[in-house]
Amino acid sequence: MAWVIQTLSSSLGRKVIMSLTGLFLSTFLIVHMAGNLQLFKGDNGRAFNEYTYFMTHNPLILTVSYLLYTSILVHALMAWVLTRHNQESRPVKYAYSKPEANSDWSSRNMGILGTILLLFIVIHMKTFWYEMHFGSVPMAEYDGKQYKDLYAVVKEAFSQWWYVLLYVICMVAIGFHLAHGFQSGFQSLGIRHKKYTPLIEFVGKYFFAIVIPAAFAAMPVYVFLQVHGII
Repeated sequence: MAWVIQTLSSSLGRKVIMSLTGLFLSTFLIVHMAGNLQLFKGDNGRAFNEYTYFMTHNPLILTVSYLLYTSILVHALMAWVLTRHNQESRPVKYAYSKPEANSDWSSRNMGILGTILLLFIVIHMKTFWYEMHFGSVPMAEYDGKQYKDLYAVVKEAFSQWWYVLLYVICMVAIGFHLAHGFQSGFQSLGIRHKKYTPLIEFVGKYFFAIVIPAAFAAMPVYVFLQVHGII
């Protein structure tokens, strides 16, 4: 256990843990996005409900879900510890400082972005995860098999304009967070090479910072427009 204590007590070790958990969460976003795209099928929620049933009944997925919850908490904790350590190491700010000259906006505001996302995760899990497991979710039947109708919960949540707006704003925040965080994760792990770094930066800036947040943001907007008969 000595190596665990040594890792957690060093800034380098904390950065490595933060990078590993961050990259794992980035991978999860791809899977989560692929599953939520079932909302666009226009089958009154059947594909989405079958997807959520699979995700909550597959033993492997259930095991990974606990790793996911742990990663969220550890990632947030390491971010807080590193931020506090940096503040304590330099209690007095430089007399002259222009951080925008050598860093982008997202890298300078990762703490704010991370806090927004953590609050969003809490609200999001209360709305969907908690209702799925402990709420009074209606049932739907397909080919004689009963499923929890989480699609009905989704429609109820995304029928409210303020929740849709909150969701979209948070997707913008996650885009900025990933724009810096994805490539920073590889850098903290020492993975930098003239052949691979440009590809990592491209994937981070365009796929994780734009495509994934845009796909997630499109879902509540689509459901809202559908529920209110606009499309």
